[in-house]
Amino acid sequence: MKKLFCIVSMVFIVKFSMAQSVKKYTEGIEKWHQDRIEDLKKPNGWLNLEGLFWLHKGVNSFGKAVGSDCYYTNSSFPNHLGNFIYEGDSVVWENTIQNGALVDNTLLPLGKKQLVFKEQASRDFAASFSFDQFRWVVIKREDKVGIRFRNLNAATLVNFKGIERFPVDPKWHIKAVLNPPVQNSIMITNIIGQTSPQKSAGILAFTVEGKQYTLDVIDEGGPKYFITFADETAGKTTYGAGRFIEISKPDANGNTEIDFNLAYNPPCAFTAFATCPLPPAQNRLTLSIPAGEKKFGHH
Repeated sequence: MKKLFCIVSMVFIVKFSMAQSVKKYTEGIEKWHQDRIEDLKKPNGWLNLEGLFWLHKGVNSFGKAVGSDCYYTNSSFPNHLGNFIYEGDSVVWENTIQNGALVDNTLLPLGKKQLVFKEQASRDFAASFSFDQFRWVVIKREDKVGIRFRNLNAATLVNFKGIERFPVDPKWHIKAVLNPPVQNSIMITNIIGQTSPQKSAGILAFTVEGKQYTLDVIDEGGPKYFITFADETAGKTTYGAGRFIEISKPDANGNTEIDFNLAYNPPCAFTAFATCPLPPAQNRLTLSIPAGEKKFGHH
């Protein structure tokens, strides 16, 4: 009788310990998700984008006047705030009204021109702009130079109610092995059709229900590695163009893990004014992964 009691007690302790472990794991995922929501809502998040204007060589007028090269319709915006002058590898800004845009928090006198973007070998120089509740910066995407424009009072931000997710399931927290890359780079195409090489971190191998799958992993130079992937939920319950996920760098033997409960939507799920990378063909899994974020909006 005493022996049976001990066995029952041990079973209870094990089950209780497992339940506590799952609870702690779930709480960690929830904390990660809340932090992500807060990041999306920040001034440099993805919910306030209202424009992406590609520049042509020469003078690019900016305002709400019909016919502006960078045309932005908002009653609070001037007809002609200023000009972007794009020559060579540089962009110069010119205010065309009194009390116009601030460049790096400094008001540029009317008629004075200032360098706001220059392509450089290591890292491009780009000034930041502000005018009332609006913010923007010059960006470069391969051979294109443009303006990423934000409205801190954007309806997409004000009306944001969160992101639907699948229930957290520890099943999708999977041990994995990162094998050395076959090639030094992975060719990645973005949503505007540009293709460029990205540094390969290797090929991640993992197993689901006895079947092995692989994903090409990108090394962006940060503390974690990056993956853009799609699975058979794409276009149904998850974003059609795929999702993103990050993994910890492996140990000396290549051991790491992938947690699909942390799979998240790319910026293009929230706005039409982003230039997201798409999953390469080899990262389109013949597997349904009901974990992580579900699709958002209609982009």
